[in-house]
Amino acid sequence: MSMNGASVRIDGELLPALQEALERLDSADGEVVLDFSSVRRIGPDALKGMEELASKAEEKGIRVVLAGMSVDVYKVLKLAKLASRFSFRN
Repeated sequence: MSMNGASVRIDGELLPALQEALERLDSADGEVVLDFSSVRRIGPDALKGMEELASKAEEKGIRVVLAGMSVDVYKVLKLAKLASRFSFRN
């Protein structure tokens, strides 16, 4: 992560964290990192939120990095055709 990038740790619910990431897009300097290490599953509402985050970030030229994501959650993003819109980090 760049020194000026924004970072969001997901503790519990995914939707509030996605909203926080959306709010940080304006102050992010090039990238926003979301820590997915505690996320074990992702539902339809969260997928919509992920799509919105990806769209807004693309509009602003901000890269969204998903860190610590489980294989199962990655597969859901892949099936939803969202994986290509994010960067991934272990």
